Amino acid sequence: MTDRIRPEKIRCDACPVLCYIADGKSGACDRYANHGGDLVRLDALTVIESGSTRVVPFLKDAQTGDDWDGNIVQQNRAFVTAVGAGTTYPDYKPAPFIVSQEVEGVDMVTVVTEGIFSYCGVKVKIDTDRHIGHERDVVRVDGEPIGHVMTSEYGSKMLSLGGVEHLTGGSKKEGRVTCDALLRLCNCEPVEMVIGEPGHETTLIVQAGRAPIINGVEEKLMRVGCGSAAIGMFAKQWLGHADDVVVVDDHITGVLSEHQAGKMLDVPPTGIRIKGRRSTPGRYFQVADPGTGWGGTNVEDPLIILDRFKPDVAWPGLRLMMVSTTGEQFAYYELDADLVPQPVPIPEKLRASAELIAENCEPSVCSVLFMGGAGGSLRAGVTENPVRLTKSVKSSLTHVSCGGAAAYVWPGGGITVMVDVTEMPSNSFGYVPTPALVAPIEFTMRVSDYGTLGGHVSEIKPVAQVVSERDRKLAKREKQPDPNARENYRWSRGDAG
Repeated sequence: MTDRIRPEKIRCDACPVLCYIADGKSGACDRYANHGGDLVRLDALTVIESGSTRVVPFLKDAQTGDDWDGNIVQQNRAFVTAVGAGTTYPDYKPAPFIVSQEVEGVDMVTVVTEGIFSYCGVKVKIDTDRHIGHERDVVRVDGEPIGHVMTSEYGSKMLSLGGVEHLTGGSKKEGRVTCDALLRLCNCEPVEMVIGEPGHETTLIVQAGRAPIINGVEEKLMRVGCGSAAIGMFAKQWLGHADDVVVVDDHITGVLSEHQAGKMLDVPPTGIRIKGRRSTPGRYFQVADPGTGWGGTNVEDPLIILDRFKPDVAWPGLRLMMVSTTGEQFAYYELDADLVPQPVPIPEKLRASAELIAENCEPSVCSVLFMGGAGGSLRAGVTENPVRLTKSVKSSLTHVSCGGAAAYVWPGGGITVMVDVTEMPSNSFGYVPTPALVAPIEFTMRVSDYGTLGGHVSEIKPVAQVVSERDRKLAKREKQPDPNARENYRWSRGDAG
């Protein structure tokens, strides 16, 4: 009987984990595998093609059963993204793909690599009036802290999730849970999170491009304005149909009869009194506590924000409408002989005004922006002198994209990018169990500028030698920006350089 020969494991050097992978198995990140003794990348390199010729997408993105016929260019211009490209770890190596092509008479080069980002996270914008937590409240997933609530923006709540402090600065479980949550958010998958302390918790499901689900209820609308703004926008809709209107808002509650808009339209005083802190005429702060009720307050019965009407000003039969900032909640009252509001059926004209407010509200959606810093090691895959790449980006000689999507580069030192994950190809993000996210990043510039910044010029290959039938081909979206477009670069404006 002969001893069975066991195939040797091979070592993957694509990240600091340095997995030893058996034949037919993948590493801890599920991105690299041992295929007959060769280390192979499991995800296909993603190429975006522009032009009039039909492009057949790859595998699960396919809309048709036709096969790609092998013609690489087909009148189209191919942009090789970093999705599926691989990394430069341990950093001395040139980027996996350095691709050249002529674009409108200019020799351009794109350097692509999948960066291993320990310094990264996401900024989440949630379009809702509903209270999800106070500023600085901790956001938890599976009981682990992964971020916090930031300052609210107009009509939206903001979260900051991830970052190196959560990925590596806490417990091993905190880092693992944070990395997993970031990966799912960046790949446009839903993540359930809890904000606040026991007894005062809000459960939230966030998914990029979808409406948030708050305490089991899917949000519908993002307000068109605060209570004061709504008074100004819709005051004319109420003239002749209501004597006073209150737009209930957790931030700025508006009162028609006191507001400047009401004054300009000759709305007489009604003697109404609002509980809360008066700011300027017709504008009130802190009329109730934050919550998931009317206008982001904890109010279910709007009358509780009213004090007694002034008896020397108000009158029996006074018509009062109360409405939320999205128009989803509204009520109509008339004062009785004791000047107490009594609910009555709302006139059709006033109901239509609430519907008009709702019509002017945009659909509620969650926006997820990946944010990460391209460190010196990542930049070394582009040039042996990394600071020159930074200077080239800041001088608008090098354009930065992520998976072909436009990336905003923050001012100041380094290359800190922010990108809308819904603009990137599906499954653009991966991970390594260090833990860190793996995200695509591309640097595009003229070949001459690449040589000036000390790039790995000897590694440049024409696009026709790089793109193959194994790659995932995606059609360029109609309004998707082109990283090669002249307007991205200082030299197109006639500036020196």
